[in-house]
Amino acid sequence: MKTPVRKMDIAVWGVLFLTLGAISVAFVWSRLNRREPVASRSLPIYGQVSDFTLINQNGQAVSLADLRGTVWVADIIFTRCAGPCPQMTRQMRELQAALPADSPVKLVTLTTDPEFDTPPVLSKYARQFGANLDRWTFLTGTKREIANLAVGGLKLSAVEVKPEDRASPEDLFIHSTIFVVVDKQARLRGVFETTGPGVNSQAVEGKILAAVETLAREN
Repeated sequence: MKTPVRKMDIAVWGVLFLTLGAISVAFVWSRLNRREPVASRSLPIYGQVSDFTLINQNGQAVSLADLRGTVWVADIIFTRCAGPCPQMTRQMRELQAALPADSPVKLVTLTTDPEFDTPPVLSKYARQFGANLDRWTFLTGTKREIANLAVGGLKLSAVEVKPEDRASPEDLFIHSTIFVVVDKQARLRGVFETTGPGVNSQAVEGKILAAVETLAREN
């Protein structure tokens, strides 16, 4: 039987993600329906990322201060995912390969399953996908800490699937399948859908590369 504290934790997690999930969808729709090249226009500012401290795949603390002054691309997955997560991680790996070796752009992957995705699990997952950990960081923490960054700052949503509604043991979360881009001042500047009907992964990669190049030129 779940304790009241456990129930409250789940409720807080679910409400936080559900409340802002619609915002994430709206951002994605807006971006997909703008046909002009990303680099040809000034990128909008969707919001400010607040300070955070999470733990990376090596068990080290990572805060917003470690990323400030750098353009970064982020997504949210969980390692037990049998759905879009492996594809998203492969797409992030392809983005890693497409970035110039001397590019200061960073890649950040959050987990929506922190109880399972401990630093050792994330470290193994990173190795599995060939992550260059000098550029690509995998972050975990408490559910509340992750929610504050993912939902409040990056507009990434994730909702836990009720046990009775799961199609398989790995069907644990419904979450965003977008990549977001953050500028040097920790402002959300780009939202890009990565999966689904009509989504061309190479075209998405090109748009993200154009966006980070544009933001890298900003002061």
